Amino acid sequence: MRELDGSLFGDDQPCFGCGPKHPFGFRLRFREEEGAIVTRFMPGEAHQGPPGVMHGGLVFTLADELAAWAVIVGLGKFGFTVRFSGKLQRPVRPGVDLEGRADIPRQAGRTCDVEVRLSQKGEPVFSGTFVFAVLDTAAAEKLLGRPLPEAWRKFAR
Repeated sequence: MRELDGSLFGDDQPCFGCGPKHPFGFRLRFREEEGAIVTRFMPGEAHQGPPGVMHGGLVFTLADELAAWAVIVGLGKFGFTVRFSGKLQRPVRPGVDLEGRADIPRQAGRTCDVEVRLSQKGEPVFSGTFVFAVLDTAAAEKLLGRPLPEAWRKFAR
């Protein structure tokens, strides 16, 4: 089983979700399992919104990062989120291991849909759908407003 993390895009890449050296990011790692991309994360006290509950925006951030890695692993390309919808089904608790699973049920042209499910103790806490644009180098550079980092070029469409 292959483990993946943000070092795939260079050790100094700044991603909050997967950057292995980000000073306060999630530093997520991923693996392929039964046709899905899987990650595990332990929310901490610093991830709270209301006391005892992970901030909803951070839950969506984690789900979005997992969806992005489904595109990276599933298509061999990176994508940019263009739309998402999700439902927080119950509170995400700090100090309780969180498992995320994502897969790509549909790809059409330059976009793909990614389904994400998060759970704690086997109980669903979040489900969502993300739509990603898979861009070529020129379009990615336009979006970023700068040249595409060298380590990212092999993942452009």
